[in-house]
Amino acid sequence: SGVEHFVYASSSSIYGGNERMPFSEHDNVDHPVSLYAASKTAQEHYALAWAESAGGSVVALRYHNVYGPGMPRDTPYSGVAAIFRSSLEKGDSPRVFEDGGQMRDFVHVDDGAAANGAAVGADAPGFVAANVCSGRPISIMEVASQLCEARGGPAPVVTGQYRSGDVRHIVADPAGAHELLGFSAAISPEQGLREFAFAPLRA
Repeated sequence: SGVEHFVYASSSSIYGGNERMPFSEHDNVDHPVSLYAASKTAQEHYALAWAESAGGSVVALRYHNVYGPGMPRDTPYSGVAAIFRSSLEKGDSPRVFEDGGQMRDFVHVDDGAAANGAAVGADAPGFVAANVCSGRPISIMEVASQLCEARGGPAPVVTGQYRSGDVRHIVADPAGAHELLGFSAAISPEQGLREFAFAPLRA
């Protein structure tokens, strides 16, 4: 086919229930805790097999919580930041699952695009993976609260509900992406979420 270099969209879900944090690209990823995570694990294995058999190179980008302008407005797959935004647009309080203390790494879509560009130009023989993250974890309650404050909306409501397949904390180590791709996120969650509070969304 003539393809020598392949950049693949993987996911932070691949780390499954690993308790050692921050998650590193060197961690074991053989214990997914959701069907989605299992599919991403399988896809990385296919990419590795292709690199081995074809002599090509693969960069698997393990995206964390990507957010920013143009996100889907309100679907189960649009991401929690967009779901919170949609609630506030309707005048409703964002509904926060569990106790709100779950830690996540939110990375702005502009930084995600920069990581993509860096991966395309990377000189990385064989198969390598890289976390696409800000390296600045933030709780789900903080995300909801910052969006509420920026928009002047009602305060978040903690529901205590749990979603099947969710992992309590997902905190990433950005060092591997910096070393491999020269990529480091430029937009902090605080700055990005303030802008996202009024950013255009799509249906």
